Amino acid sequence: MADINIDKARVNLEKKGFLDLDIDVNLDLFSEIKRLKKEKNAIVLAHYYQEPDIQDVADFIGDSLALAQKAQSTDADIIVFAGVHFMAETAKILNPDKKVLLPDLKAGCSLADSAPAHLFKKFRDKYPDHVVITYINCSAGMKALSDVICTSSNAEAIINSFPKEQKIIFAPDKNLGAYLIKKTGRDMVLWNGACMVHEIFSLEKITKLKIRHPKAKVIAHPECEEPILRIADFIGSTSGLLKYTLQNPATEFIVATESGIIHQMQIQSPLKTFIPAPPDNMCACNDCPYMKLNTLEKLYLCMEYEEPEIIMDEQLRIASKIPIERMLEISKRSGL
Repeated sequence: MADINIDKARVNLEKKGFLDLDIDVNLDLFSEIKRLKKEKNAIVLAHYYQEPDIQDVADFIGDSLALAQKAQSTDADIIVFAGVHFMAETAKILNPDKKVLLPDLKAGCSLADSAPAHLFKKFRDKYPDHVVITYINCSAGMKALSDVICTSSNAEAIINSFPKEQKIIFAPDKNLGAYLIKKTGRDMVLWNGACMVHEIFSLEKITKLKIRHPKAKVIAHPECEEPILRIADFIGSTSGLLKYTLQNPATEFIVATESGIIHQMQIQSPLKTFIPAPPDNMCACNDCPYMKLNTLEKLYLCMEYEEPEIIMDEQLRIASKIPIERMLEISKRSGL
């Protein structure tokens, strides 16, 4: 259903010519976006992995949990989500009466793509006595098949909210799932999915970096593969990594997650050095190609013409809202 809506919306944009519009190079996009936010009572929510210009113009920057919480509480009429499709979709699930916009409808997610809902349903049906805890990086169809959603910030609390004897399926990220098995001691069944960015980091290159920067702390997102996590000084969610760099007295950090977070790290700790962990090849694969599809120009056009808009089937929206609300309630009770 979501893919069909994406195709329809893109055709609509092409008919209107929005995808080919040229923007006056003298236009102050920051001022124009500020004007549009005020005129349309719009809020711009941005993930830490967005390009610096988008982070700078956003009203709120956060990880998946914080963005979901902000989307639930905003009184804006229009939510402009500078992130990837599942994030904007989550905002729409929580705000059916608001217009939710995504600057580029092609901004997908390799992890979400690794778990097609129809295949996961067959997998889930093999374990009828298991509850399904699903990482928020997934489609609405996957969410609708879940008992509760989690993020890397609250996954441990979500798992521990169930009795120890309760059997659990964790999907779709196998690396995060394996890390949580070690953290919680729970024997969970894992779906075989992964994030293309967090699987590309090179253990050999990080080790060589560490030799050149012996005082640097290696910090890693739990979506990374186990060998990277094994050498990390700290493992945490995107917001957890940011907080660690603020509080730790070290002045150098090797950052094993999508490089967009380094912009906020540099803003909040200008006297510290942040080194992006290198990938296992020569490309800039520690940049998420989907996150980077959004640009300041696309953000402006999106707000000006109020498209592309996230449109959802209402039955799917209602079904996927239930596990998200469970997540938000458990997070609230846990003080997250």
